[in-house]
Amino acid sequence: MDRIPQELALDILSRLPIPSLVQSKSVCQDWRTLTHDQLLVNKHFKQMVENDPSFILQIMGYSIQNQLYFGDLSSDPNDGNVTMIAKKLTIPPLVNFHLVSSCNGLLLLRSTHPSFELCIYNPFTRDYIELPKLSHHDGVRGFGFDPTTKKYKVVEISYKRTTPFTFSHRVVRFGMRRSHQTETSSSSLIESEVHILTVGSPTWRNLGCFPFRFMWQKSQVLVNRKLHWRTTTNLIMSFDLATEQFKEVPRPDVITSNSDRRFHELVILRGCLSAVSFDGNNQELEIWVMKEYAVKNSWVKQFNIGAYVPKIFQSNYQCHSSSNSRFYLPKNCIQVLCLLRNGGILLQYGNKAIVFYDSYCRTFQDIQVTFEGISSCFTAVAHVASLNSTDTFVDA
Repeated sequence: MDRIPQELALDILSRLPIPSLVQSKSVCQDWRTLTHDQLLVNKHFKQMVENDPSFILQIMGYSIQNQLYFGDLSSDPNDGNVTMIAKKLTIPPLVNFHLVSSCNGLLLLRSTHPSFELCIYNPFTRDYIELPKLSHHDGVRGFGFDPTTKKYKVVEISYKRTTPFTFSHRVVRFGMRRSHQTETSSSSLIESEVHILTVGSPTWRNLGCFPFRFMWQKSQVLVNRKLHWRTTTNLIMSFDLATEQFKEVPRPDVITSNSDRRFHELVILRGCLSAVSFDGNNQELEIWVMKEYAVKNSWVKQFNIGAYVPKIFQSNYQCHSSSNSRFYLPKNCIQVLCLLRNGGILLQYGNKAIVFYDSYCRTFQDIQVTFEGISSCFTAVAHVASLNSTDTFVDA
């Protein structure tokens, strides 16, 4: 190792998947020192941006639910079949936890620990930071990096009922237009109370309230250094981690607050904010992509995905034709994971199957997922590893 220039060694290590990179710490003291080098972290995540997304999978099951895996995709050059090898990640010493989101390789975990609820785990160093407790538990959370302060921030949004007078008074600080349609009757309003924590600070800050309720989503949507959620009134709202302000993001004209067409979920496809809607007339999932961020006219309907039932579900639907299979797999069981470099789309069905969709040939292929150390099949939730669109990555 002493004979290899440090710049070359960093370049080699930056091309390794996360599990191999973590294992390399045990080779020698020099390699262990390099794995803590910030230059290596920067180069590694720049490689991830250029390549296909990475996946963190959490096994769902009573006996082994506290286990995380790093999913690595591979394609057979002979037949083109796509497979995923899920390698076990070392986890923090927590009694029970749930993966909330990720950013730049750091994982936000929700724990049932008596002294704290949230922690940030670094699989590179295997260290974790306990976050101060917050009294609210219901709602949605977000995790991202503020490039202006070079600090990570955690956002938590909880809900409560309030009177119209209190509601309108507190919304002003967000600068939101009061003309927006509220989500309940005038006599009983639901408002969202927003708290934010700068990682390293001992206390959460209360940013006030605003008149929307967010829909929970499986994977975090972090685009242009902003967190994104969809509301129950079919709006897209962003939260700027630098200014700590909410702003409405324009939607495609086909989706409005009063129409029957609604967003099924928000996703990130090759760095672009994207939205998935369900066309009930032809039983297809539509994927809309915002080619230029915050520009309404840049929305393009890029994909139409027809009905499909993965093999693991087919035994339950033998009596139904494939043309009607979408009806028996509710749309909320289908998640768009990512767009690959080859133009294919990864879909997850009911946390039990990951499917490769060829957007050119309009064909489906069930992906075989092999979990390291597990011989049987378990339910797993796949999270797309989230990256900030910035050139700077720092330790938590």
